[in-house]
Amino acid sequence: MKNESNWNCGGDAGMAARRRANGNTESVDNYLKAILSLGGPEEGRVTIKALAGRLLVAPASVTNMLQKLAASPAPLVEYERHGGVQLSSAGKRRALEVVRHHRLIETFLYEVLDYPLEELHEEAERLEHFISERFEQRIAAKLGHPKTDPHGHSIPTVEGKMPLGKSPARESMLLADVVEDGTYMVDSVADRDAHNLRVIEACGITPGARLRVRRNAGRDGCWVRVGRASREFHLSREIARDVRISRPPK
Repeated sequence: MKNESNWNCGGDAGMAARRRANGNTESVDNYLKAILSLGGPEEGRVTIKALAGRLLVAPASVTNMLQKLAASPAPLVEYERHGGVQLSSAGKRRALEVVRHHRLIETFLYEVLDYPLEELHEEAERLEHFISERFEQRIAAKLGHPKTDPHGHSIPTVEGKMPLGKSPARESMLLADVVEDGTYMVDSVADRDAHNLRVIEACGITPGARLRVRRNAGRDGCWVRVGRASREFHLSREIARDVRISRPPK
């Protein structure tokens, strides 16, 4: 991914040299992605506990890694012992680059190679760290420079920017948090749990679909109908937490 300033000076060789200087490995990329995700749009500081939970590693190991990343020649994080961690500008660029790789790969696997939706995330996790800038550019061009991946998640731009979210009028929420029955649009589906994805896809719930939602008052989950279908599906709260929705535009 080509970024502003001198991030890509020297092409792929220059990028590789910078990654070696930072000790940047697949593990480091995963840390940067997790901090980016947990920090949210506000880019808030992330606690050691939250990061350890996301990465499934011991808190002591997280602390050791963050200390190394903060002390590297080009620091990728800003770390305070009792104040948590956030990405430096270089760390954020790298995190967004890997996210762009991941989501372009997912889109390529889905649209060109006909991978099932629930297999995309794991396959892209293996490949995202290693593709060249040229390969990334060829994938993007082949796909027509998509703005979102098959799960409905925004693809960072080639300049290393995350597209702006929805307007306040279309603020999204988790399906599990719906408090009012009605019609909603599916914005995205979470990609981390293959079982949940299979259930969601089997119900016909995909980004852009209209859902008629009926809360399961006093019980787990909710009832949904997709589009104009007459069949109604019950989704547990666990499944509903993997679907993000918003009110359709009027």
